[in-house]
Amino acid sequence: MGESVLHRLGAKPAINAMGVYTSLGGSIIPASVWEAMTESNQTYCEMAPLMDGAGQIVADLLGAEAGRVTPGASSAIALMVAACMTGSDGARMEQLPDATGMPYEVLLQKRQRYLFDRMIKHPGARIVEVGDDEGTTHEQLAAAIGPKTACVFYPPHMEGTPGTLSLAECIEIAHAGGVPIVVDAAYKNYPTELMGSYTAAGADLVCFSAKYYMGPNTGGFVVGRKELVDAVAGLDFTGYETGDYRIFGRPFKLDRQLVVGVVLGLQEWLAMDHDARFDDYLRKVARLREGLAGMPGIEMESICFTMEETFVPEPVNCLKVRLLPECGLTAAELDARLRAGDPVIRTIPEDDFVGIVVETTSDDDVETIIARVREALGAA
Repeated sequence: MGESVLHRLGAKPAINAMGVYTSLGGSIIPASVWEAMTESNQTYCEMAPLMDGAGQIVADLLGAEAGRVTPGASSAIALMVAACMTGSDGARMEQLPDATGMPYEVLLQKRQRYLFDRMIKHPGARIVEVGDDEGTTHEQLAAAIGPKTACVFYPPHMEGTPGTLSLAECIEIAHAGGVPIVVDAAYKNYPTELMGSYTAAGADLVCFSAKYYMGPNTGGFVVGRKELVDAVAGLDFTGYETGDYRIFGRPFKLDRQLVVGVVLGLQEWLAMDHDARFDDYLRKVARLREGLAGMPGIEMESICFTMEETFVPEPVNCLKVRLLPECGLTAAELDARLRAGDPVIRTIPEDDFVGIVVETTSDDDVETIIARVREALGAA
């Protein structure tokens, strides 16, 4: 077999036993979705009607007023916040990231700061922390809303953080104060009913990342209130050359193939038999346990590695391999040996164990992992 294209470009192929991560290329797109993306590659089309049609399909799928495809959830955050700052005012859209004369403060509970909230700043907005290290009260959030407030921002994966207000409470407070609430639900796609629940509860704009439902790594979308989604559309790349204003969102350009992948990937995700998906994970974890049985110096546990990067009992999608002192290898050393091979094997090393996530592995990958782990442990 000849050298792979990845080798020619200076990268080794990787077996991804970590889960869905941008640093590993996101997801492997289902064959049917890839086929449709390939079909769209055979011809040109006008992007504006494609974006309009794709957005409406996404909105209809989730029961929202309107939708818009974006290049991932991070850009969606920037576009959603920008829409709350400018509305559909073209001059303001062009003015960004200079926020002079428009609302630019984004309210975020202090105990809900997280890795991706810096995307809020891209259009020139300023994050205003509400509350303190003990938490945020209803009164504090209500009092923070003023003429400079563009929106209240909420990350639902942080819901339940002690001392913080729930999404329902924040929606009530934001709307009572006359400002929209923006939700980053990037990976909150299962159970699938969850995806439509945010706009149904009253959130004005919500974004999702396509890679978490096996769509393109650089894809995502926004759904929500039509007036604000229209502002997102006005801010994105489609009218930069043809419109009256050189608007903020030109860098957030999309291929037609990507738009197709975002929409069809979502359709497949919503129609998928997810019970069968989890049964498949159980089967792969069982095969890992079988293949590594009898290796000295290890203990194994079937477990779930969550999108919050924690370990919980179920639903099972991961094998935790604990390395005992008599094993002769630390978790970090085993991980290093697996990463040094070709293909690279990426696992989750933590303390005295490695986590092997099967959501992103094929059956062939599982067999390779078994062989390479046995080789590493046998040579210890």
